[in-house]
Amino acid sequence: MLELGGNAQAPKGDLIKDVSEADFMAEVVEKSQEVPVIVDFWAPWCGPCKQLGPALEAEVTAAKGAVVMAKVNVDEAQMIAGQMRIQSIPTVYAFYKGQPVDGFQGALPPSELKAFVERVIQAAGGEAADDGLDAAIDAAEEMLEQGAASDAAQTFAAILEEDPQNARAYGGFVRAHIAMDDLEQAEAVLNGAPVEISKSPELEAAHAQLELARQAANAGPVADLTAAVEADPANHQARFDLAQALYAKGDAAGAVDQLLELFKRDREWNDGAAKAQLFTIFEALKPNDPVVLNGRRKLSSMIFA
Repeated sequence: MLELGGNAQAPKGDLIKDVSEADFMAEVVEKSQEVPVIVDFWAPWCGPCKQLGPALEAEVTAAKGAVVMAKVNVDEAQMIAGQMRIQSIPTVYAFYKGQPVDGFQGALPPSELKAFVERVIQAAGGEAADDGLDAAIDAAEEMLEQGAASDAAQTFAAILEEDPQNARAYGGFVRAHIAMDDLEQAEAVLNGAPVEISKSPELEAAHAQLELARQAANAGPVADLTAAVEADPANHQARFDLAQALYAKGDAAGAVDQLLELFKRDREWNDGAAKAQLFTIFEALKPNDPVVLNGRRKLSSMIFA
């Protein structure tokens, strides 16, 4: 990654690209392993997009390679827009190491755009990054992965005392309470998040995980549901319930497979429940998780077949 503030300026073509569904993985998810990628979801008919786009391009260009920008026309990339839960435009997400790290909706004034770009650079370990808090968050995430949810929750809480608008810490705090099976407290934490970060990718992912955790509490026995589906493959409700039960048991790949099969059989069943549940799972997992990458690829092939 180029150092911010260097004298050499990368050509605009290297910094700002139009990205389609075909090259989204390469130009956004994979590219973000090297440098933060700011993704501008826009459409030609969107008035605010015409104001935001050039202003954001100017800030990205001024960063001289510390970030790059991908422009996604939602009219031509409806699958990606659906996967990212784009509900209005303009919407902007920043990716780093394959994961969303920041984002916003609507047009912003130049001063806030500049601050946004600076935050993205910091999140990627730029010169002004708060290494201490980042290290503490990484440590808390490791605690959570190792099953020490209570210790992780205490660490996330301490981080939030230092930085009350840290979306990563907020998302981790919610997930720690989910891991402790304290879903009411997890919801309370989500509801109490500052409005500035309430729509951040980290909190959206935590919300999806909470929704799945609530479903898990009511999931039926996997063996019984498997038998029901095998006895009657056209029993869509049994297959949907089986997917929930599999996810509750930690088999995300199995859950996605069942939902893809349900979508293949009847994509409109129960108002598109299979597709909606797939998106919830995709949102709950990390964007570069093989289950997400493979699931999205298969779903896309079905939609555009």
